[in-house]
Amino acid sequence: MAALPGILADIAEVAGEDAALAVARARGGRQIYIPPRPANDHWLAQLIGFEPAVAVCDRLTAGVGPRRAEVPLGSFSAYRAESRDRYRVMDAMIREQKSESDIAAVTGYTTRAVRRRRAKLGQPADTRQISLF
Repeated sequence: MAALPGILADIAEVAGEDAALAVARARGGRQIYIPPRPANDHWLAQLIGFEPAVAVCDRLTAGVGPRRAEVPLGSFSAYRAESRDRYRVMDAMIREQKSESDIAAVTGYTTRAVRRRRAKLGQPADTRQISLF
């Protein structure tokens, strides 16, 4: 199971990671209302099923009373999506053996970040530039 932030981890523990990710996708970045026990037509019951919703509500409210909570974005934030896209571009350019400078210019990362990514992918270092020392 991936490490999930905040209440997403609690949801995953009682209803599964798929349920937690569904909540993040549907309500991430917003405040939600959690009743002690959901109605059949409550958005959470509609989203993940009634029994898992009961388990989630019980976990998050301890059966005592309603709760408002902020749902983390998890992996659905715009920043993370943009970062994944830039990594895909960087990885493709590394495989095409483009220069570190060109990759940095296109992706917005530093040449140092490109070198680290190249090493992580197990690609040889860019040796086209001669050493100044």
